[in-house]
Amino acid sequence: MSLPEYSVVVPAYQAEGFIGHCVRALNGQTVDRARYEIIVVDDGSTDGTAAAARKAGADLVLHDDRRGPAAARNVGVDAARGQIVLFTDADCEPSPQWIEAIVAPFADGRVTGCKGTYRTRQRVLMARLVQREFEIRYQRMAELPRIDFIDAYSAAYRRRVLLEYGGFDPTYPLPSAEDVDLAFRLVRDGHLLVFVPQAWVWHRHPARLDTYLARKARYGFWRALLYLRHPEKIAGDAHTDRALKVQFLLVGMAALCALGALLWPPLAVPASLALVTFLATTVPFVRWAWRRDRAVALVWPAVALLRAALQGSGLACGLVYHGLLGRRRPSGVAEGAQRDGA
Repeated sequence: MSLPEYSVVVPAYQAEGFIGHCVRALNGQTVDRARYEIIVVDDGSTDGTAAAARKAGADLVLHDDRRGPAAARNVGVDAARGQIVLFTDADCEPSPQWIEAIVAPFADGRVTGCKGTYRTRQRVLMARLVQREFEIRYQRMAELPRIDFIDAYSAAYRRRVLLEYGGFDPTYPLPSAEDVDLAFRLVRDGHLLVFVPQAWVWHRHPARLDTYLARKARYGFWRALLYLRHPEKIAGDAHTDRALKVQFLLVGMAALCALGALLWPPLAVPASLALVTFLATTVPFVRWAWRRDRAVALVWPAVALLRAALQGSGLACGLVYHGLLGRRRPSGVAEGAQRDGA
């Protein structure tokens, strides 16, 4: 029996309710099923995630202790038999042409990694806003001949390079910046990463404002560690909203001046100016969104203000926390997982 060309790795935690949808979508690809394998890594779930993955048709289900998606992906890479390793998340449903699209750039031997995109079927306002956030970033990335930012919800890499670099860094214990950290390490050494907008997966975005903001705060906290390790990326990357760092500063300035105004009222003036300037930074997105979803455009300034406050606070806390702990080096590919054939 010949080895598969591609290995799809899906980390899963407490995913009994949706891992089946992901695996079934992977089984329905336009690529001949014999050319790829599906590996699900159960990251210490206490529900029926593993059984649901096997029932849906995963080729291999691996069991690991609860160590986070970075370590789980590394377990999958270790077990993979394909020369190209693809990644998606348990709460995603890859489109039928996903594998075909995301592996196509590897025909160019210079390409090391590829990034795809999100789509959503949700109609609730918050989820639509999240999707528009992604879409404006995708629009910018599509204009670039190479990128430096790959999210693991729709990604592919050459396996030999993953092994050479130790895979994803498991010192990121939560879904946060572990996938971006890998991309930054590769780009720093000259590897070519490309954007493949045709490689899309369905996803359920946060449907509530509080869920969205909590996620942004977590991203900010772990993004601090990312920037400590890759200070050259503080100035920007191919994906991050260019206005976001300016918005962090403006929100911080407005908050500090507003508090200071309680003791010295003239500080209310710079607080107001900072807030007005912040609102001005939201205009480009509002104009872009107005042509696509007016409800999203109308609520964006308020949501952006809350996003900057929460994510900026997370970033500040992370700089203190991770800065005091110092920088930790990436770990190698995880080993020793227990395996089930499906």
